[in-house]
Amino acid sequence: MSIVLIRHGETDLNAARVLQWPDTPLGERGRAQARALGARFAVAAPRPVLLVSSDMARARQTAAAIAATTGLPVRESPLLRERDFGELRGLPFDSLGFDPIEDERAPPGGESMAVFRARVAEAMDWLRSLRREVDGDVLAVSHGLVIRVVLTEHASFPEGWTIPARLSNTSVSILAPERPHLAALVDCSRHLEGAAQDDGRGVAGV
Repeated sequence: MSIVLIRHGETDLNAARVLQWPDTPLGERGRAQARALGARFAVAAPRPVLLVSSDMARARQTAAAIAATTGLPVRESPLLRERDFGELRGLPFDSLGFDPIEDERAPPGGESMAVFRARVAEAMDWLRSLRREVDGDVLAVSHGLVIRVVLTEHASFPEGWTIPARLSNTSVSILAPERPHLAALVDCSRHLEGAAQDDGRGVAGV
């Protein structure tokens, strides 16, 4: 029984390397990725018993594809949202002249990394509490930076494992439900084939 972290499907702004608004929907490839993800969990063993999601559109749509094949209702939480880049949203990542993902400071109207990390820690507390209430895996659909912070600050790994610099769209990472959250799988996108595969051009977290 595990906590399963899932990155949302690709959006057109992901592919264009643009910092996104909360209501950015999945693009055509992202919808195909979400359908493939849903098919993966339709035959998963053991079957997941709880499905939660960020309340941002791209995560909600990804979770809906899992719900459609598993019959699980989706429970949404703002704790699972991507980092808020404030007034930088809508701007091309490569036009900024700096890396806002690595910048610890709060962008205008957005979250500092300290505030963001605290929110991710609260999200993990919430996911642990949910797992204790059910008998099975908890699926959590979230975002690239959220999952990266979980992996770097809240997870542990078998010897020789490394954390990928970038998480693929709809990738699956599986953690033990209690601290130190030993990872059993990280950034797995084996459900994606052909044109649905993540081509690696986008920036996780924007």
